[in-house]
Amino acid sequence: MNGNRQGNIYHSLEEPVKDCFGKSARVIRADSVSGGDINSAYRVSISTGDRIFVKANSIRNLNFFLTESNGLQALRSTKKIGVPAILGAGVDEKREISFLALEYIESSPRTASYWETFGHELAGLHRAECVKFINTDDGRAKYGFMEDNYIGATPQTNQPQENWIDFYRECRLLPQITMAEKYLEPAVRKKADWLLDHLDLYLREPEFPSLLHGDLWSGNMMCGKGGRAWIIDPAVYVGDFEADLAMTQMFGRLPERFYAAYDEVNPIDKRGYAQRKNLYDLYQLLNHLNLFGSTYLRSVVDIINMYAGV
Repeated sequence: MNGNRQGNIYHSLEEPVKDCFGKSARVIRADSVSGGDINSAYRVSISTGDRIFVKANSIRNLNFFLTESNGLQALRSTKKIGVPAILGAGVDEKREISFLALEYIESSPRTASYWETFGHELAGLHRAECVKFINTDDGRAKYGFMEDNYIGATPQTNQPQENWIDFYRECRLLPQITMAEKYLEPAVRKKADWLLDHLDLYLREPEFPSLLHGDLWSGNMMCGKGGRAWIIDPAVYVGDFEADLAMTQMFGRLPERFYAAYDEVNPIDKRGYAQRKNLYDLYQLLNHLNLFGSTYLRSVVDIINMYAGV
């Protein structure tokens, strides 16, 4: 299965199908499957007997899929963890959609060692060389990504920075806090501003940068071929690996075997991480507040109060 070359934009869904499965291949059926809150998703059957996974949105949202494709390719290029092959992205005017076509991963039962293997592989990803993914002229920046992308439907700024704390302030918390102003009372916003100015009291500068999935909750993990873990729907950037670990715990902690195995390959500063974790949750909770409304306000305010010393 060979997808399109990086940067090529297809002009119909049939084009990547023919490129990957032969000139006589054609789409014969599309069955709707679960695809999250933002996109439609389909299991598409091909005349060759193959199946592919297709995410679709309005034509104007093509950039969702171009940036997701680049993020998946970055993760996949490390060869450290299961990531679906990218068949191509583009627009299909006949169907009035933009789309991302991916390898179809059939859900499979977990093996006995699933969580240990997953922990080792994620740790391997976080230790992989990632300087090539930073778009910088002088080579000094360590954090960011080659382009801006999205966290859910929210634009995610990835302007390269030399320091992790600066990046997390300027490209993660500040944009979300600014968007959330309508929800935040003046006293809470004052505390949020204090926190932004004093992040160095709580966050660390990591020993090395890591390529992150960026949205690694349990819904973006699946067990596929051979009982192996695969990661999907990323919001990729280069940052502190603790941000990915925090997201794995945000909507229910994974089994302890996963974290113990991770720690064998990439040691976790358990005490320090426990003190920092809620600051990483804050970014994701602010995004949920901005996307889905005031259900998440209490959690956001609680974390701001936890850290803000004013």
